[in-house]
Amino acid sequence: MLNTPSIQIERRGALAVLSMVQAERGNPIDDQFTSDFKQAAAALWDAGTPAGGGWLRGVLLRGEGPNFSYGGDLKSFGPVRHELGPLVRRWTANLHVGLQRFWQLPVPVVAAVQGFAMGGGLAVAAGCDVVVAGSGARFGSAFAQLGFSCDSGSTITLSARMGLARARRFVLLAETLNASEAQQAGLVDKVVADEQVQAEALALAERLAAGPTLAYGEVKRLFRQMGGNLLTAQLEDEALTLARVAASADASEGIGSMLERRKPVFKGC
Repeated sequence: MLNTPSIQIERRGALAVLSMVQAERGNPIDDQFTSDFKQAAAALWDAGTPAGGGWLRGVLLRGEGPNFSYGGDLKSFGPVRHELGPLVRRWTANLHVGLQRFWQLPVPVVAAVQGFAMGGGLAVAAGCDVVVAGSGARFGSAFAQLGFSCDSGSTITLSARMGLARARRFVLLAETLNASEAQQAGLVDKVVADEQVQAEALALAERLAAGPTLAYGEVKRLFRQMGGNLLTAQLEDEALTLARVAASADASEGIGSMLERRKPVFKGC
């Protein structure tokens, strides 16, 4: 159905399985991924229209390899960290359009999470309707630790799942939660053995894809309206804020310190 350098979509009956396929790099969010994800979201919408066959009734989001997603690729940020402002505006222009379309799909979306789900990668998973995680999974937000503000819809999806105060603390303190802690905080809906996570998530996604799709879509829409229909505005605010913060001295220091494996020295500017 779709085959790009970072994403593949396979049709399984009425279910679309969207796989992040850069396992050796931890399925990072970078320039290639943001472009591919926008394309993937458009393809999924097309699959639900009469012109596209109208077959789509559910989506499974997964990552190949030992980790779901490391989030932003710090190694690629390093050489261009003094130019991150314009780059962030370009990357988020693609990613945030893709996220809007992906999260607003009128069909159930299940995420299967193994290993690490960090930063923007966690935000993408948290926006799914049901998150199934392996018992060894880890969930983290390192934006503040790097001198960054958050993007990828983090303020929306984390707040919706954890509550505003808990989500804010999670990001400010750059916490990392294990699977049990993440379930208690609302980030994860179901925890299973690591070796079962893919099969359990697939079975759940297939069950939902065989359900009352129209009703599911309307349920999703009604709950989305309870959030004030602020998705588009909030994503744009996140993007422009991150672009501004990414151009700061502290952001450059945060990336440099991580790459050099030393403690950052932030100056507040």
